[in-house]
Amino acid sequence: MPFDLPKLPYATDALEPHIGAATLKVHHDMHHRAYVDKTNLLVAGTDYEEHTLEEVIMATAVLKKTEALFNNAAQAWNHAFYWNSMSPGGGGQPKGAIADRLTADFGNFSAFREAFNKAAVDHFASGWAWLTLDDGHLRIITTANADTPIAHGQVAILALDLWEHAYYLDYRNRRAAYVEKFLGKLANWDFAGNNYELAAERQLA
Repeated sequence: MPFDLPKLPYATDALEPHIGAATLKVHHDMHHRAYVDKTNLLVAGTDYEEHTLEEVIMATAVLKKTEALFNNAAQAWNHAFYWNSMSPGGGGQPKGAIADRLTADFGNFSAFREAFNKAAVDHFASGWAWLTLDDGHLRIITTANADTPIAHGQVAILALDLWEHAYYLDYRNRRAAYVEKFLGKLANWDFAGNNYELAAERQLA
């Protein structure tokens, strides 16, 4: 099969008490695996077998006849990105170039954090909250269901899963509490900072 389920970048209990081991195990081993397995099933025997996951997403983003493939490939990619968007002992404020860019685009980190949390909490139903780089600026966006910023020409910098399976075992219906813990205790700013610096270099090249 062309696509594999990536391992979590930390132990299943590494994000406790903010996200429990039971949540990570179900989320990764069942939900994420299902998206990867379905993607492999849908690309079998097609030209997409020779493509990267990103190429599959880009090629199927606007083709209604391949909507199922887009949804599953995008969810497989989104989840792999989400795992890396968190780290044990994460959260707090970023440093370096991304911190400077956040200040330039949002005024200060507190203003960014307030805007990100509001966008994530207010997003209706399932989806994702993202920090993206678009035309040289950091932006906060949300996407519905499986949609992903790379299908819209934006570079993903940090991601938060807003599907209920990401937080229901730990927070029940209290999405706001889950969202608050993400930037406060979980966000992997080293990962985000590296994504930003690489993307900024490409956009300036």
